[in-house]
Amino acid sequence: MRRVYMDHNATTPVHPEVLEAMMPFFRDQFGNASSIHWAGREVKKYLDEAREKVAALLHASPEEIIFTGCGTESDNMAIKGVAFALKEKGRHIITTQVEHHAVLHTCQFLENMGYEVTYLPVDGEGLIDLEELRRSIKAETILITIMFANNETGTIFPVQEIGEVAREKGVIFHTDAVQAVGKLPIDLQQLPVDILSLSGHKLYSPKGIGAQYIRQGTKLTSLIHGGAQERSRRAGTENIPYIIGLGKASEIALRDFQKRQIHLNASRDRLNQEIIKRVPHVKRNGHPTQRLPNTLNMSFLFIEGESLLLNLDLEGIAVSSGSACTSGSLEPSHVLLAMGIPHEIAQSAIRFSLGWNNTEEDIDYVVEALPRIVKRLRDMSPLYHKMITTGKT
Repeated sequence: MRRVYMDHNATTPVHPEVLEAMMPFFRDQFGNASSIHWAGREVKKYLDEAREKVAALLHASPEEIIFTGCGTESDNMAIKGVAFALKEKGRHIITTQVEHHAVLHTCQFLENMGYEVTYLPVDGEGLIDLEELRRSIKAETILITIMFANNETGTIFPVQEIGEVAREKGVIFHTDAVQAVGKLPIDLQQLPVDILSLSGHKLYSPKGIGAQYIRQGTKLTSLIHGGAQERSRRAGTENIPYIIGLGKASEIALRDFQKRQIHLNASRDRLNQEIIKRVPHVKRNGHPTQRLPNTLNMSFLFIEGESLLLNLDLEGIAVSSGSACTSGSLEPSHVLLAMGIPHEIAQSAIRFSLGWNNTEEDIDYVVEALPRIVKRLRDMSPLYHKMITTGKT
């Protein structure tokens, strides 16, 4: 049986060049970068080079890059760090209803500590109203935290415009760019972003490494104490092998950016077209053009997304019914519900997220299996039979 992996928004395989770059730091170059002797100095040099590579991908200064344990830690570090640093100025935060739970749950934690959070709604394509954002800002607002691109639908937010509103009002702007880094051009010399979070395992480096861009001059309280590592922003001995891996992945992402963009856009569009051609009663979710090049979220009406996911898995096809962090939930996606999609349609959604190594043969295999599985599930669906016999759902 063929195996096809189309869940790259959940995690990516480690790139062979990344693994090769990491291996010496598990064996020979084992020093602590904080040590002043030869073993530490050797490793420190490679740590600095990795920081430069991440900075280059974002068009930032190396001094503005801090390594973390993952994207979730980076989000926590940004939101709590600003909240604690500026609590005397105000305790109001603005976010959206469709953020990743790393942001939503952090905001809810702060609400329990007495902070006020405004959760902006989105329209049917997953975008916020910029005027509503502007109206939501008040004297006590200290932080706007809005994702760069949505992990479920791929919808890209107007980060430039959001940042301009934040700058105009004197509010710090953080963006969770976990799904955007490496897939979209990001120039932090031009974008008015103060803090940006990213995750290594969405970028073909291992799980357990992330990074934070913090614009020079941005006030942020450290969450982890115990050492002066990472410019005293994040204490703890640096995870050198994984940092090297993230640096190499960033270098590859910059090197192969155009080639990947062309491949992912073409693959996603072909998958979209073939599904629409072969499977009736489907609905694409998210913005039609303002979306990630690799992400396709579709609802297959009259069946449950979880049933479809499990049947695709039996055929060796790995996809998702939403965020990997909520895969144990039977509830529909909070993102799709916030977009105004009815409960039963949201519950029928599947996310395909492609990677640089997906082939045309992978797409052929998926679009051959999918209609057969959908038909089998619909044949067992009372809702589908009702629609066939009465024309009503």
